[in-house]
Amino acid sequence: MRITIRDLLAGKITENSEVTVMGWVRTRRDAKGFSFLELSDGSSLTTLQVLVGEKLFRSDILKNVHTGTALQIKGLLLPSLGDGQKWEVRVRELTVLGIADPATYPLQKKRHSDEFLRSIAHLRSRTNKFGAILRLRSQCAWAVHDFFRERHFFYVHTPIITGSNCEGAGKMFKVTTLPTGDRVKDDFFGKEAALTVSGQLEAELLALGLSQVYTFGPTFRAENSNTLRHAAEFWMVEPEMAFANLGDNMDLAEALIKYVVNTALNEAREDLALFNKFVEPGLFIRLENILTDIYVRLSYTEAIDILKNVHYNFKFEPIWGMDLQTEHERYLCEVHFKKPVIVYNYPATIKPFYMRLQDDGRTVAAMDILVPKVGELIGGSQREERLDFLEKRMDELGLDRQAYWWYLDTRRFGTVPHSGFGLGFERLLMMLTGSANIRDVIPFPRTPKNLDF
Repeated sequence: MRITIRDLLAGKITENSEVTVMGWVRTRRDAKGFSFLELSDGSSLTTLQVLVGEKLFRSDILKNVHTGTALQIKGLLLPSLGDGQKWEVRVRELTVLGIADPATYPLQKKRHSDEFLRSIAHLRSRTNKFGAILRLRSQCAWAVHDFFRERHFFYVHTPIITGSNCEGAGKMFKVTTLPTGDRVKDDFFGKEAALTVSGQLEAELLALGLSQVYTFGPTFRAENSNTLRHAAEFWMVEPEMAFANLGDNMDLAEALIKYVVNTALNEAREDLALFNKFVEPGLFIRLENILTDIYVRLSYTEAIDILKNVHYNFKFEPIWGMDLQTEHERYLCEVHFKKPVIVYNYPATIKPFYMRLQDDGRTVAAMDILVPKVGELIGGSQREERLDFLEKRMDELGLDRQAYWWYLDTRRFGTVPHSGFGLGFERLLMMLTGSANIRDVIPFPRTPKNLDF
């Protein structure tokens, strides 16, 4: 019977069983009259040692077996006599499924740079590092769904193509079927359309009927930015809660981070160990702290006061009324507090129209969660549920009320306090792995001038 290497190494098959294993050759080492193959099928970081005996070794079948070759192995599962592995397979039958020319196959048994691997993203899932990242990505996605399911949130699907901008600004990818210059009213939708930057507005509508919902899907931003933390296509986790204030929002966001970290530590520890060894020594200690610490909560005003009174050479001066820069965020959580920090009550002038105005008239009920190695991981707010306040804010920003008539209707018909946030899934993976570049935690990154694969 066919078995994955992960299940085999987990002890799901007993000694002396006949097994069928398929995978790709990592290395081949020949000795006198036999050959050792290191086989990987991507199901685990650990590879399987395969022993090819003298009969097959003397045949012609091994002449096409090199690094990268895909094989089907049938043989006997036995305890390994070598160091570093518990089991090995003594081959009875070997079939070459796909050859890999050793002269041109780009992955060899050595460490390749991240830059090089980005240029062959169609193959990098076969490497230890990116196999580990993608397995961790899958595990964390399941953890997100488990977290919300346990708390009785409904998983909803919000539009990818939208006619509104959640942030009330530009930088959206336009969707059209028309040549440049043709009339918008003749386009497919009869109006301007774009790829969504957030599912928040639609999630709000659904929360105001289902009480608790979340969406988890791709979002798109057209900023011409080549920073380490930004991509044109990325995934967002966006819950919305009716009858919830800013404090409820912070509680949920902190609990989500801890839930996913705990799952990763328990279910993907082997893969995390690779990053602890080669990417960020001390990673496990940092993740344990994120899991067990009580997150600091302080107002934006308090954060600015701290930043203005430290002796630190910031590139951007911290000034009240200006948004926090990444260097400010990381200073607060990595240097000053040495733990995750939740900053709340930001100036209204730097936040979108939908955030609830506080009684002071100059701040809104917004919150960001800042974590070491990343900076901002989560951004959210209590939404403005008061129709007159919301309309006034939209007018101040020059937004067309008619374009948001459906959104305003939810404030006319049974409005309630409600809150929500967005978690950048790739930034979560950067936090978990210590990876410094968002391009290395998403299978096929989309960045300016990069649309390969």
